Amino acid sequence: MDHNEKNVVYGTEDLLTGLCNSVTRVLNVATQSKIHYSAMVQRITKIGLKPDIGCFVLFDGGFSGLVVLNFSGPAAMEIYAKYMLTMGMPESELASAFTSDEVANILGELMNQIVGDFTGKIRRELQTNITQNQPKMLVLTKQVMLSVDTPLDRPEIRRVSFFTENNNIFYLELAIDRTEFIKLHDFDVSEVPDPDDLLEFQQANQGKSAPAAAAAGDDDSDELLRSLGM
Repeated sequence: MDHNEKNVVYGTEDLLTGLCNSVTRVLNVATQSKIHYSAMVQRITKIGLKPDIGCFVLFDGGFSGLVVLNFSGPAAMEIYAKYMLTMGMPESELASAFTSDEVANILGELMNQIVGDFTGKIRRELQTNITQNQPKMLVLTKQVMLSVDTPLDRPEIRRVSFFTENNNIFYLELAIDRTEFIKLHDFDVSEVPDPDDLLEFQQANQGKSAPAAAAAGDDDSDELLRSLGM
């Protein structure tokens, strides 16, 4: 086996898979529903915003690129409504149309969480850093093509289809410069703590410490009573 075969290479499709997993991870938790993506990916030549709602984020650093999410109206409303209901908002107070500013704001917030999850993964797994700008959301009636405001010598553009629990469709598009990460030596990847595990651990510790604290309190009370001759 030669030296190159020993090295682990992390390329465009791996970056795309990591981004897709960030989308499903964030949206599944936010909406408390099951969102999945197609096992097939499209190689495309142009990236752009499409009706009904388009959202894009630029990132730069270890590598540069552009991420776009294009939502149909029904997909946008389903994700928005499930997220707000999960947060405790009454159904009667939900926005009634995907053109509402509130829907765009919520999808922009979720997009920010998705890219934040992705950039954290890049720092841990690839030991490099990328930064992103604030997501921009637009309600659209026609397609708008975008170009990445960074020098992409060998651009690669991909599109992946996503499906909500109610089978509404939205699309992720990614444009990055062709890049590969090659592992030079082994390293430990720091893991993200699971919030549920941390909560259970904290509750368990509180349960253990409460009897001890009560016992200590009883000892202090007995000592006080003895000092008073009682």
